[in-house]
Amino acid sequence: MITATAFLQDVEALSVGKKLPEAIYLHRDTLAVENAQLYQFALAVAKALKIDNEAWNIIKLSRRQFALSLLNYPSFYTDAYPTLHSSISVDLSKLSHRAVDYSDSDNPPILHRKELMVLADNPHYNTFKMITVEGETAGLYENTRLIGFKSSWETHIAKHGYGLMDGRLFRASMLPEADQHSIDRHKTALVRHSLSSPMKSLAKHGFFNGNYSLFDYGCGRGDDLRELQCHGLDALGWDPNHFPEGEKTSAAIVNLGFVLNVIEDKHERLEALLGAWELTEKLLVVSVMLANDEFIAQFTPYKDGVITSRNTFQKYYQQAEIKSFIERSLDESAIAIAPGIFYIFKDKVEEQHFLSRRYRRSQQWKQLSSPPSITQGDKARLLVAKHQALFAAFWQTVLDLGRLPQADEFEQLTDLKTIVGTPAKALRILLEIQGREEYDQAVEQRTQDLLLFFAMAQFEKRKPYTQLPETIKRDIKVFFGEHQTALRQASELLFKIADTAAIEQACNEAHQRLPASLLNIGHSIILHKSHITALPLLLRVYVGAGLQLYGELDDIDLIKIHITSGKLTLTGYDDFEKSVPFLRERVKIKMAEQEIDFFDYVNEAKRPPLLNRSLYLHQYSNHFQKQQSFDKRLAKLLGTTNTEETLMTRAEFEQALSGISKRIQGFQIVSTHTALTI
Repeated sequence: MITATAFLQDVEALSVGKKLPEAIYLHRDTLAVENAQLYQFALAVAKALKIDNEAWNIIKLSRRQFALSLLNYPSFYTDAYPTLHSSISVDLSKLSHRAVDYSDSDNPPILHRKELMVLADNPHYNTFKMITVEGETAGLYENTRLIGFKSSWETHIAKHGYGLMDGRLFRASMLPEADQHSIDRHKTALVRHSLSSPMKSLAKHGFFNGNYSLFDYGCGRGDDLRELQCHGLDALGWDPNHFPEGEKTSAAIVNLGFVLNVIEDKHERLEALLGAWELTEKLLVVSVMLANDEFIAQFTPYKDGVITSRNTFQKYYQQAEIKSFIERSLDESAIAIAPGIFYIFKDKVEEQHFLSRRYRRSQQWKQLSSPPSITQGDKARLLVAKHQALFAAFWQTVLDLGRLPQADEFEQLTDLKTIVGTPAKALRILLEIQGREEYDQAVEQRTQDLLLFFAMAQFEKRKPYTQLPETIKRDIKVFFGEHQTALRQASELLFKIADTAAIEQACNEAHQRLPASLLNIGHSIILHKSHITALPLLLRVYVGAGLQLYGELDDIDLIKIHITSGKLTLTGYDDFEKSVPFLRERVKIKMAEQEIDFFDYVNEAKRPPLLNRSLYLHQYSNHFQKQQSFDKRLAKLLGTTNTEETLMTRAEFEQALSGISKRIQGFQIVSTHTALTI
């Protein structure tokens, strides 16, 4: 095996190849001749990853890191500008890899300057060189940012007065005219009287605390901007139709809200995404409209979208489709926040802070009690009693972190040191007073939250972080000793979610542990979303993996974990607090395929009822006793049971009530003929 140092030396010594600042591209046959050792090493890597030799023909060798990518351009010799079919990026220092399939992409990456990737004696060398000269003569290589993807390259060619025929450049005047359709884009901007959903998500996650500037790329009529500016936030925007005089400026946060939907030209969509990304300093928010085939079918098809009744274009996406488009275009991980809303962090430290908070439980710890039985000789307890507020704040911070805080994590640390000496001594005193139970629980919970954080990063196949936030470095040192230990434990945990026996055991354990849940033995467990953090860690990872594609559970009430089928079902109801809520939305997430199906029950008359709601309520929650009593009475009347999941259509439910002349009124079941209740 080759070492990292030898690898980088061999790469720099290559005399051929398409050389970029970060990497060198060349054909595998060229590498075999130029450096047999590197070629054999690449073959060994491919074999280790079980990649057929026919599955790659171009290799990308990093000039900065011990890394390479095996790329498959099937039409390398036949197309002037071949498209990428698949890529496998391998980080040899971390022994990790990431595979991306572009075979179904409408806008895959393409290859230029092929003559640089082959030897001069290659029979195709002169043809490749002539193709490049054509492009240079036409001025197509002056802005390399616009030429990396198929549709943007074709549009770039058209803007220069050329077109492609059989892969070669021709003057546009020599080519047939394309069919055009005039779209009224200016009609797509909606008038809002509250913040848009992506802006609400930013507010929810604390990004409107005044520490972040914001630029709204495609701000429409500016409703979001006016609201944010009224609150004193640094918010600017631009829109090609309603605010063209606005200047495109960089900002910590850039919002690309429902813009990609309304652009009928694929190249312009990509330009909008890349343009917004260029302006982003920390976080890009991308949101689009989602729809299923049944909804889309009511409109007139046009290109890859539809024409609406207002003569506007709409490209309705699937959740997985827009996630893939973002990640392929930016080569960055897109974090699902909600259906159609994604966060893409340019600042990776900020990303880790966000994800760490996301997977961290919010625990209401008990307040520090006053030290009991204080005697004149008990100086330590007397000291705590004298500085009750300071020690209470310190204790709360210790429990939140699961460890001793540093100066930037506890503002009063200097005062504490002055009074007691060291934070460790203060903790020993408090543990003697409070006992270890709550502290040990805090340590265990923080360890699990960190394992969940690392497991989700591996599941999402995010690029390894080159820099960790200081807080996470401290966590790793205290809870795991070293980073690799944390990653190994997280990896073991992640692989275990495919073990159906382990999932079943965890579901049985969860049913015993949770305040409320419904266990369908051998099939599934159903719980309210408020109980997710109380699940065994394995099930938290299972649910977390499913939510990587969906996002957060703002509009969801119940979660069903399927034991054997590798699925997660999310359900949202019209009003979960009702005695009989009706299903408004059902989402099925297929874990293995990483696919998501949405089922909207728009027609209220067809919404199925949720029976036996008390099965999902904590016994100390509001109306539990009332709900449980109601469920028993209703089950008796319907001839069902109140202890199991009971599935029934809306029509069956209403027919059953009508058959016994009953109707639901709050938590009462009343006769349709009299006011008597039972």
